[in-house]
Amino acid sequence: MSEKLYPVLPEAKKNTLIDNETYLEWYEESVSDPDGFWAKHGRRIDWFKPFTKVKNTDFNGDVTIKWYEDGVTNVSYNCIDRHLKSRGDKVAIIWEGDNPYIDKKITYRELYENVCRMANVLKKHGVKKGDRVTIYLPMIPEAAYAMLACARIGAVHSVVFAGFSPEALAGRIVDCESTFVITADEGVRGGKPVALKENTDTAIDIAAKQYVMVNKVLVVRRTGGKVSWGRGRDLWYHQEVASVEPHCEPEPMNAEDPLFILYTSGSTGKPKGVLHTTGGYLVYASMTHQYVFDYHDGEIYWCTADVGWVTGHSYIVYGPLANGATTLMFEGVPNFPDQGRFWEVVDKHHVNIFYTAPTALRALMGAGDEFVTRSSRSTLRLLGSVGEPINPEAWEWYYNVVGDQKCPIVDTWWQTENGGILITPLPGATDLKPGSATRPFFGVKPVLVDNEGNVQEGVADGNLCISDSWPGQMRTVYGDHKRFIETYFSTYKGMYFRAMAAAATRTAITGSPAASMTC
Repeated sequence: MSEKLYPVLPEAKKNTLIDNETYLEWYEESVSDPDGFWAKHGRRIDWFKPFTKVKNTDFNGDVTIKWYEDGVTNVSYNCIDRHLKSRGDKVAIIWEGDNPYIDKKITYRELYENVCRMANVLKKHGVKKGDRVTIYLPMIPEAAYAMLACARIGAVHSVVFAGFSPEALAGRIVDCESTFVITADEGVRGGKPVALKENTDTAIDIAAKQYVMVNKVLVVRRTGGKVSWGRGRDLWYHQEVASVEPHCEPEPMNAEDPLFILYTSGSTGKPKGVLHTTGGYLVYASMTHQYVFDYHDGEIYWCTADVGWVTGHSYIVYGPLANGATTLMFEGVPNFPDQGRFWEVVDKHHVNIFYTAPTALRALMGAGDEFVTRSSRSTLRLLGSVGEPINPEAWEWYYNVVGDQKCPIVDTWWQTENGGILITPLPGATDLKPGSATRPFFGVKPVLVDNEGNVQEGVADGNLCISDSWPGQMRTVYGDHKRFIETYFSTYKGMYFRAMAAAATRTAITGSPAASMTC
């Protein structure tokens, strides 16, 4: 971690949603009165039946995590329907294809119709509330349609990264006993085809040998490549959506009804099905999207992640769309046709907020500044980092070369299990330190403990734990609550922990929003 400090920029201080005084006030309220704080912010989404209970959590014993448990809502409704009256003609999704000459803009009204049609296709073929649907798609709009269609009818989606092998796909199908798969004929990545339907066929055969039978496969025609066809099982997406109505009523969902399962590999190699539920997840994803990225209505927001990862779930689809934002989906890779692709897309679509991974930044930094400086990037206002920790050298390059020293960087720390960002600077409230995620988001109570579980006070190194729940937290490992407890709550009693070392500087992390965290 660098010792260099970058004070809040005057422009950011003047125009951002949260300044330091507000941050300190809100944070104190969020940890001293979590019920009051999250009751107020829980109303940022629309509820069919308002909640009367807010927080019901216990990190001991059988571990219970419930938020807004008597409220009824629907995620798809919140991401689409409630925007139609005032934002129906606003662009919801900008899709930038692998080919730099191919793109598409989808308005909220068009999103509604596409999602409703896919939802009706699912219902037509017997998918109902609680059923698990596997989504194995490239970064095309239909991936977002599929997620939102599942949410609309109460099906639980399991998105599998399109770069995963047939064996990995099969393991995820088997674990959640999914009988419906949505895929494409092929994907396109860096100008090369990816055999998704072929992989899906192989995965289905593997799953069948483990007595999990996939009944239907909905296939999106992405390239027109030749694929094998299972008669009576396989369905063309374009034919199916043409045969159904563009309207589908959203299913009323309890706040604790499952929304999605997302698999993350454990130390044993057997993937864990991280289960996220409806109400608390959407409150947290939308709130972190708004305040971490300081999102203002009308801005163009781009997270370069894939929907196969939690970052794509929370910060490409659910968080931005719940906020009525314009979110950019990118099918390609940062070095195709060359290493200037990211910055060309920024200029092409007038991107204001850009969120990417340190791995990509280090590769682009190594390619030379000329790929960046040949672009304008004049619309950029905020930069973000997500994934593994960003080293100070890459941070400085990002700030100085990409951001022209005018864009704050939000260096975010979180995990698949968290549902949303836990530790991060806020652009109008936090001085920036290269290599440091700085301070906890509202309601997040990080503590550092030594190997014996003793809380470390003051300036210290230690193991990073979270001592209380937040609305976006995973509820369990799908089908294995015992593994959930053993994995996350057995190392340090009464605290959430997933192997992570950290350091606190300047002040004690315990209970203090003024701490600076290096994760």
